[in-house]
Amino acid sequence: AEVPSMLSARGAALAAWARAAEGPLGAAGPGRAGALRSLRRPLPLPGPGRSAAQRDTQGWQEILDATVSALQEGGLVAVPTDTIYGIAGLAQSSGAVHKIYNLKGRNGGKPLAICLGDVEHIYRYCHVNVPEELLRDLLPGPVTLVLQRSEGLNKDLNPFTSLVGVRIPNHTFIREVAQACSGPLALTSANISTRASTLTVSEFQDLWPQLSLIIDGGAIGDIQSPECRLGSTVVDLSVSGKYTIIRPGCALTPTVEILGKKYGLTSEPSCS
Repeated sequence: AEVPSMLSARGAALAAWARAAEGPLGAAGPGRAGALRSLRRPLPLPGPGRSAAQRDTQGWQEILDATVSALQEGGLVAVPTDTIYGIAGLAQSSGAVHKIYNLKGRNGGKPLAICLGDVEHIYRYCHVNVPEELLRDLLPGPVTLVLQRSEGLNKDLNPFTSLVGVRIPNHTFIREVAQACSGPLALTSANISTRASTLTVSEFQDLWPQLSLIIDGGAIGDIQSPECRLGSTVVDLSVSGKYTIIRPGCALTPTVEILGKKYGLTSEPSCS
């Protein structure tokens, strides 16, 4: 009788991930970072946002410092990723997690992903049963890997599931933000639940008053293209030797080729 129960619980968790895959203003801190935050308007990333060689180093660092400061004070920030705009808070801060749920208009049953700066950090918060080479073949990239969470992750984050989705976007800024924070970021799309994903900061302007900081990395992809709003490909790797596509997203074909052809994992149908 225990086995069907376990399968049912896992099915419910995957269904929740399929549905989900898609606070007050922070007080200004001291110095230049605080001054930037006090502007209460989107801060444009200097340069192209991804190429260190072409970057305005001082301007970039000032915005990075302001973003990390806002997060460490419990605020929420909007940031560009490699797929769509996201909203981030500290995953280990229960207050920040609750702010995200309130902002999104969702309950705790729809999971949030965590965002990390480096592949090796995954092992701190997840139980991994695939080769590290597989992780590095997919990350950084437009993929969310759903894994068994470890005891090191805040219990108030996704309290109704033993799984957690992990993102390491192929975008320099958000990765540097994650690296500068002491723990993972809780990351979700910058939109109200059930609304379309956003590719520019103006598309989620109704959320600005609830954010401590909005980082403007420009348009992400072609704003006229529905394909650019698909978000990351979400794949469950919590069962050894198998994978389940929870959301096809924007990187389905290369992800499936890596999982199936290179590493021999077997596809299972989604429980959603």
